[in-house]
Amino acid sequence: MTKNLLNKETSPYLLQHKDNPVHWFPWSEEAFEKAESENKPILLSVGYAACHWCHVMAHESFEDEETAKIMNDKFINIKLDREERPDLDNIYQSALALLGQQGGWPLTMFLSDNKKPFWGGTYFPKEPKYGMPAFKDVLASIAKSYASDQEAITKNQTLIFEALNRLDNSNPIDTNIEKFIANAEKHIMDNCDLRYGGLKGAPKFPQLFIYDFLLNLYVKDHDEKKLNIIACTLNNICSGGIFDHVAGGISRYSVDELWLVPHFEKMLYDNAQLLLLLNKFYIVTHQSAYKQKAEQIADWIVNEMQDEDGGYYAALDADSEGVEGKFYIWSYIELKNILKDDLKFFSSIFNVTESGNWEGNIVLSRYEHLHINEEDEIKVQVLLDKLAQYRKKRVRPQLDNKILADWNGLTIEAMAYTGKVLDNNKYLKSAERAFKFICSKMFVRNKLYHSNCMGINKHLGMLDDYVHLTKAALMLYLSLIHI
Repeated sequence: MTKNLLNKETSPYLLQHKDNPVHWFPWSEEAFEKAESENKPILLSVGYAACHWCHVMAHESFEDEETAKIMNDKFINIKLDREERPDLDNIYQSALALLGQQGGWPLTMFLSDNKKPFWGGTYFPKEPKYGMPAFKDVLASIAKSYASDQEAITKNQTLIFEALNRLDNSNPIDTNIEKFIANAEKHIMDNCDLRYGGLKGAPKFPQLFIYDFLLNLYVKDHDEKKLNIIACTLNNICSGGIFDHVAGGISRYSVDELWLVPHFEKMLYDNAQLLLLLNKFYIVTHQSAYKQKAEQIADWIVNEMQDEDGGYYAALDADSEGVEGKFYIWSYIELKNILKDDLKFFSSIFNVTESGNWEGNIVLSRYEHLHINEEDEIKVQVLLDKLAQYRKKRVRPQLDNKILADWNGLTIEAMAYTGKVLDNNKYLKSAERAFKFICSKMFVRNKLYHSNCMGINKHLGMLDDYVHLTKAALMLYLSLIHI
């Protein structure tokens, strides 16, 4: 008899689902062999531990006995941590895009035992809403189609597979690099939000590689428009609620165009990229606010995201006590009780009002007050430290303590560069410890592993792992010479 088989996994995401009534398999040949022997379709559910909507779908559907019975009777069910297997996630996200749907997590894909997808989506609600069908209705429809219309299933798989192959048939050797760069530059500049920074529209993801690209171009052509776009973006990210002003670090994205209200999960790789960019921009502009924000992110990484053995953890959850953002938001009464007579000054910097700025609560933001004089900034940091001490009493979001080789490479590079630019040995030593961890714990018999959790390595390294660790090694070497 099949049962839930996730209890022996190390991934925090998979372990979140080990007590579901769903008979989950991890990604394994055993699951595909069972699907073949029982002639059942596969339901592949992909997510990650810090994902808010993954939690919502889990509570609504995967913890529901009635839904689980349909899944267990009609499907072979596989749970996959997208951070452990970004290669597989990329394949099925691409397949979903080819079906004309927007990707994201949770990813819900339906496959045959040959691993080829034939239909999918992302989050499905328990009951029909948001213009989406109920998950149980989706399950019933897919199961019926799989049993009665194999010809249509096969046709869909063939079309998807052929389209996926076409995505991969370009030859980079034939690419005109100068033309490619010019086209990329034009496309980015045409789509930038000149008022709030980032790309036009909402939700807004930092996509920091875009502004790193523009900064590299600016260093060559001194185009002030590029500089202004980068400044606008960094100013609003570092001022908005997407930035954790109390402890440092940014959330994964903002639901609005102002960068005000985030989905509150904090991912290592976003923060590593912002840290690197802030240091580069500080060198160009010499504006102290960018240095301060870089220091706050680097301190957060050292204080909250570094394992005692040296590796950097993957993420912090969006939710605590079952509520998204509860750890991070404030009530006016709380701020008044903590800051007392200093609330007026604090409110003038952080736009605090009694009515709040999000569902009656306050998401801290300091628009128009990022670049202030040194005396006021010192006072701001003293008050933020009071809030930090108060916040420590709250229930913390769950930590995803996976150590990923590629994300660690990104972070080692950024931390080493921060140590070099800011002449701070603490950040350099942090990067050195992380690099030593990867070399000593995740290189085994000359093979690099992608993921380490609970002392166990999983999944051989991929191209991104090697690329980012190589860049990290070079930056660490150059930074050590500098110090």
